[in-house]
Amino acid sequence: MIHENGLTIYTDGAARGNPGRGGYGAILIWKGHRKELSAGYRLTTNNRMELLSVISALESLTREGVDIVIYSDSQYVVKAVSEGWLNNWIRTDFKGGKKNRDLWMRFHALHRKHHIRFVWVKGHASNPYNNRCDELATAAADGQPLLVDEGYESGN
Repeated sequence: MIHENGLTIYTDGAARGNPGRGGYGAILIWKGHRKELSAGYRLTTNNRMELLSVISALESLTREGVDIVIYSDSQYVVKAVSEGWLNNWIRTDFKGGKKNRDLWMRFHALHRKHHIRFVWVKGHASNPYNNRCDELATAAADGQPLLVDEGYESGN
């Protein structure tokens, strides 16, 4: 599915072991143009890579106020935003052991700059963009050089 009047983003994250080596993949589609992003990390989690795929896509944008539809197979990411979990986590300062505060706060700052709607898609199914994001994420996790997920490795 392509969002005709704005930016379409597909995202996916992967981890080889959880925690383990990980990677993310994202595809941005804007007015017929397509851009792919990916990176691999030496030690991280699947949820962190799912979220980092969204963050990296948003951080690559050069202007604010964009109408965006983000497709993700991560219920963790989609529900955290669309069902208000993130707002509750921020309000309670991530009490109760909520994880990935560093990434959620990065996302939150980016989210406020755009008009974003999330759509959950079934992973490893018939969606070619989601499947391509999975290929990008797993290739990045298996590739070199692997980056350091500072937030994870420092215990944040």
